[in-house]
Amino acid sequence: MSTVAMQPSVRFDRKRIRANALGRGLLGGLTAILTWEICSRAPQLFGFSVPYIGVIPAPSKVLVEWSILLNEPSYWRSWYQSFFRVFAGFGVAFLLGVPLGLALARSKIIFGALFPVFEVLRPIPPIAWVPVSIIFWPTQEMSIAFVIFLGAFYTMTLSTMNGAREIDPALIQSAVSMGASRWSLYRNVILPATLPSVTTGAAVGMGITWEVVVAAEMISGGQSDRAGGGLGRLMWNAYVTGNYNAIVVAMISIGIAGYFSSALVRLLGRQLAPWAAR
Repeated sequence: MSTVAMQPSVRFDRKRIRANALGRGLLGGLTAILTWEICSRAPQLFGFSVPYIGVIPAPSKVLVEWSILLNEPSYWRSWYQSFFRVFAGFGVAFLLGVPLGLALARSKIIFGALFPVFEVLRPIPPIAWVPVSIIFWPTQEMSIAFVIFLGAFYTMTLSTMNGAREIDPALIQSAVSMGASRWSLYRNVILPATLPSVTTGAAVGMGITWEVVVAAEMISGGQSDRAGGGLGRLMWNAYVTGNYNAIVVAMISIGIAGYFSSALVRLLGRQLAPWAAR
């Protein structure tokens, strides 16, 4: 009876905690925006310039530029193109990284043969692959997707490998002793136990793909702002033309896109592995 009676109270406490967290987040965001506005307008308000942050366009000016871009079809095409490229590269990284991570964790032969090469290539930043991808891949879209793929692939592979290695050996031994086949072992023991690590690696990898999208979309240099080209290309063109308000708009747009993309990955992870949700 006491447990049943406590359940509504627990749900109420969780809602209150979420509401308080949302309130603190909104307050922190508004404080940051207000501080940014005051620092950007310090020469007009106080007669002196604030170092560093004072040279960034004020939020009010950025909002005006954003309202203009919202009426530009090219802005929304840039959102679509960036999302398509990111999810294409991320999808391939997921399909290759998770099986490779499991193989590296469970096979000494595969680990000995592939992991040294993997570790040599992993420190190379994705932006360093831009010239190679232009030469190697026949189309711009494939080159862009490849660079984005690299942003997520190594993180997802390592996270999956570490998660598979942390499985309690007793679980595997118990399954084997009860006659589990190799496929049944992977499907019913190893993969479910690794899913929390896969979800973590996927969320981090998704964030990295948005970090490298600017470098990746520099490849699509033949497209103008009005033709789209992706959010990364929008930011690069704004930099070239000296439109600093549009630079900030593109940066915030990439941040918003990355936030919702990672949130979607975490949501799917909680659906697939509810036992690991916190």
